[in-house]
Amino acid sequence: MATVTQEPKPKNRWLQNPDNLNPTKSRWALGVLVGGTAVLGGLILGFGGPLAGAAFVIGILAVYIVLRDIEIGFWGVVAVVCLLPFATLPIDIGVTPTFLDLALGAVVGVWLLAIVTGAQRDLVTAPIALPLLIFILVAIFAFIFGLANGPLTSTLLRKFAELLLSLGFVYIIVDYCRTQTRLERMVKIVLLAGAGAAVLGIIFWLLPEDTTNTILNFLTRIGYPGGWVIRYIEENPELSERAISTSVDPNVLGGLLLMIGALAGPQLVSKRPLFSRWLTWSIVGSIFLCVVLTFSRGAMFGLAAGLGFIALLRYRRLIPYMFGGGLLLLLLPVAQTYIERFVEGIQGQDLATQMRFGEYQDAITLILRYPIIGVGFAGAPDIDLYLGVANVYLTIAQVMGLVGLLAFFVVIGTLFFYGLSHRHVFKANEELDALWLGLHAAIVGGLAAGIFDHYLFNLEFHHAVTAFWLLVGLATAVTRLGVEGFNDSA
Repeated sequence: MATVTQEPKPKNRWLQNPDNLNPTKSRWALGVLVGGTAVLGGLILGFGGPLAGAAFVIGILAVYIVLRDIEIGFWGVVAVVCLLPFATLPIDIGVTPTFLDLALGAVVGVWLLAIVTGAQRDLVTAPIALPLLIFILVAIFAFIFGLANGPLTSTLLRKFAELLLSLGFVYIIVDYCRTQTRLERMVKIVLLAGAGAAVLGIIFWLLPEDTTNTILNFLTRIGYPGGWVIRYIEENPELSERAISTSVDPNVLGGLLLMIGALAGPQLVSKRPLFSRWLTWSIVGSIFLCVVLTFSRGAMFGLAAGLGFIALLRYRRLIPYMFGGGLLLLLLPVAQTYIERFVEGIQGQDLATQMRFGEYQDAITLILRYPIIGVGFAGAPDIDLYLGVANVYLTIAQVMGLVGLLAFFVVIGTLFFYGLSHRHVFKANEELDALWLGLHAAIVGGLAAGIFDHYLFNLEFHHAVTAFWLLVGLATAVTRLGVEGFNDSA
């Protein structure tokens, strides 16, 4: 089997090198661009102040960098998702753009520019494209239909647009990752950024609480919440502190890291890992330790499900590592509280689990009243009902009805049918197989954790939604690469 790994030659030399333009036209275009930018920047500076002016300059710089190399834009998206997920620009134009909005917008804008200008004349797709489009259309219909249940605010509109942007990002990922080299670079960035978030989480957990809180309060300058931001089990300072890194919420941090940890799992036993052995162990070790320190039972369950998927399909050698990790968890002093919470959760004795049971009952009541298309994203129509439940599937059914939930299952089912039906292709390619297993395990882990939380489809956690659909795009891309290589060698 041969897999093409050579980078394609750029079809749009202007996007790669503006100097290839006619010199006269280039000077005129540059003059118009500089002049227009200066006028617009002056207006923003005059009416919005220095912060708005600085934000404008940063935005122009980001777009220019992504125009030069769109891959840097992808790296920026991953870095923001993992390291500064809630950062916002210090301006308010009716809405407050986030760093992630800027990064995603730059990538999508440049990609669309290449399509519109004819610089890119073909579009790589996969079987997931149609089901995903249907899911997006159902979401749009549910959003419009649900506006009767609540006001259309600029914040709601922005957050829903962010959701659509994250869903549509799958198409761009699949189209961009046309070669194994590109896919591997993307996965490397995801692993490094995830390890960075984990290391920060561990350091903040080890530091004195006052010191950590002071450091995290510096982030208020870019839109983060201030005050006392340290989190504890059951919000009780008498219980253990929970790792939050820069993700604010320990459950969301755990959800992000469990997916990246499952992605990294096969690298431990692969004969040709993406990184050196010591770096691979450092990445995996830091991520796994930080997941433990979040004290997120859903994240730990999801990580175990993802690693179990890998072990069952290929790497039985992971099973001893999993048993070793479980034993270590039983013996570590810091893990004793974790184990107690697991037992209490299974028995339904702790407050968090009891609250979840109440949420499940209320969510089912809402779904039974509005089963077809849900109640939309603006709010619940009945005073005795509310939106919000710690379960991703009930959340989708609440806002998009059973039609939306079915559409979601079709998207995920198509992804796994596409991957598993071509599983035999990857057994002869050690590098691609490790990527295939890790990416699909990450999604399995996220879906398993979704039983206990809702951050993978929650307008308040745009970065978690983006992370999940980014991995869906990468998982689709790796299957397409394997199938293409198989067909080429046939």
